[in-house]
Amino acid sequence: MPAAPSEPLPAPRALVSIHDVMPETRQQVSQILALLPQAPQAVTLLVVPGRDWQTADLDWLHQLQQQGYPLAGHGWLHRCDPPISLYHRLHSLLLSRRVAEHLSLSASGIEALIRNCHQWFLDQGLQPCELYVPPAWAMGAIHRQQLADMPFRLFETLTGVYDAQAQKMHPLPLVGFEADTPLREWLLRGFNHLNWRRASHKDQPLRIGIHPQDLSLRLCNQVIPMTQAVSASLGYQEAVASHPAHSPT
Repeated sequence: MPAAPSEPLPAPRALVSIHDVMPETRQQVSQILALLPQAPQAVTLLVVPGRDWQTADLDWLHQLQQQGYPLAGHGWLHRCDPPISLYHRLHSLLLSRRVAEHLSLSASGIEALIRNCHQWFLDQGLQPCELYVPPAWAMGAIHRQQLADMPFRLFETLTGVYDAQAQKMHPLPLVGFEADTPLREWLLRGFNHLNWRRASHKDQPLRIGIHPQDLSLRLCNQVIPMTQAVSASLGYQEAVASHPAHSPT
């Protein structure tokens, strides 16, 4: 007798973020925000402070914050010098191109960058949320214990979200859409499928990371439908408060 078909997995809850929010990406970010079904409070905007922010750009950020969008720190310049170490060269080739600026810095340099990032928001009259996301999710040479003294509390990496105050790591699956080559498209299709199923099976919030150019890349038909298919949307603080964590090794 054939086995009875298994019940379909329920749709996961989601954490939605838009990366690389800067003057050059205003148009694309605004387009994505207009298409997302999530309320502003559930869409975190990852802001790059060190770009050429003009008055109109800053007014736009203020308007977004007033609408309820949380503003997170996302590096400083979102670009780095040519990689020197083998690890950075491989990371740049396979994942980050030339944006993983933490990988070019020492621990003290990373600490200064994070503090400058946070201070920029305050200098502009903006209130950053508790989240910091290094470009390409690459934290670099800084130790987790050093993060406890940073002005941000939550740090997102490829594997999950680290709560520096509680010194706990929250492993959370991730999907992304930066498929600008056939190889990246093939890898991300499999990666996204596996992580969607992992989030559903384990009842974990799924991180959906959207980049400004994603609607024009090879996985453009996945971006908005995936945000529409989730069962509920969470903010980062809500997800960390409700999801089990483990102490880092």
